[in-house]
Amino acid sequence: RCNHLRRCSAAATFSTLKPTTSQASTPAAPQAPPLGKYAVPSRYLQPHPSNNITPHIASLVGRDLHLRPSHPIGIIRSKIQEYFASLSTDNNTTYTIFDAEDPIVTSQQCFDDLLIPSDHPGRAPSDTYYVTDSSLLRTHTSAHQSQHLRSGVDAFLCCGDVYRRDEIDATHYPAFHQMEGVKLMSNESMIGADGLNEEQWLQSPECQLIEADLKATLEGLMDHLFGPTEKRWNDDFFPFTQPSYELEIYHNDEWMEVLGCGVIHEQVLHLSNRSDRRGWAFGLGLERLAMILFKIPDIRLFWTEDERFHRQFKEGKIVEFQPYSKFPPVFKDIAFWTNDESTANQDDFVENDFFDLVRSTAGDLVEKIELIDSFTHPKTGRSSRCYRISYRSMDRNLTNEEIDGLQFKVRDETATLGCELR
Repeated sequence: RCNHLRRCSAAATFSTLKPTTSQASTPAAPQAPPLGKYAVPSRYLQPHPSNNITPHIASLVGRDLHLRPSHPIGIIRSKIQEYFASLSTDNNTTYTIFDAEDPIVTSQQCFDDLLIPSDHPGRAPSDTYYVTDSSLLRTHTSAHQSQHLRSGVDAFLCCGDVYRRDEIDATHYPAFHQMEGVKLMSNESMIGADGLNEEQWLQSPECQLIEADLKATLEGLMDHLFGPTEKRWNDDFFPFTQPSYELEIYHNDEWMEVLGCGVIHEQVLHLSNRSDRRGWAFGLGLERLAMILFKIPDIRLFWTEDERFHRQFKEGKIVEFQPYSKFPPVFKDIAFWTNDESTANQDDFVENDFFDLVRSTAGDLVEKIELIDSFTHPKTGRSSRCYRISYRSMDRNLTNEEIDGLQFKVRDETATLGCELR
């Protein structure tokens, strides 16, 4: 939830491992895991003018990391569901579990039903992977909120993979996993809310009751995952909740944001045919929590099939990740003009298009891309950018010859963005 609107990274601050020169043993041959029913790349690579899904992204759909019981993402998912299952004995609330939803949703589900404005940057093709002009790979699990509310479910958890075009570094990846939670309060507890205007509702005891239940529930979740820990709440803004909050915990001597939440906006409930009810919702990123709890330094590791990674984890257990290699990076720079003299002082370059192009060409060998120089020519008005691409394998040493080949492909493909190499 909070990640979708503020472009938060998958983790707050993480210590990186120091490079070593030691050579690791040859990695075990990848074990091909069973794929989910949505692992059909051709389904996402449609010949539609609005389609911007790359083969790399299509190959990630249906991997179902959150359903693997011994995978860090699956372990975190299971522990969260375990906590909410325990609440049923305390407050007689049973949370229905949804963790195998179709990743293709409509723009109505993903944006309109959640009151996300039509001009919000999250709707743009530079941020979102579209299948057609009205269907897309979900950018958050909140995209399923309206359908489950319409079905009559009063409390549920929805977990799945989500997709966003984003920067490239150790805490960002175009596919990751979220957990959405929703609870509607009983009609009996909300009787006093009938007929209130917006200002009256926000000051009402009923709204405060929802807020208190929400915060107590999520503080309990953090204690369940991290043990007793200091917490603090900050006011926030999301279009689909009012009031809205973010929760931070004090962990490893620093404050870290872990989730966003709030009281469900009346209009969202109205659009879901549940205007007679009130309730709360939250959303959190599983990678963020897993990187903290397992001390995993690079988000790409979640997608590896290297047995040296997977054999470290067991169902239901949180253990510290033990690095098995740290191979040296290979750095390559690329510089280009983003416009020509006929469009001087007008730069339509979209950085995420370039990031997606590099990821599609070199896959997970790309560790990081950073802008190291930019300028506008004082006479011609042309804009120039220079990026440094860090290539690093998590499994083996890379050679300059291998990366030179990839870099030449990146250079050739960059021209398709209307850029001129320098």
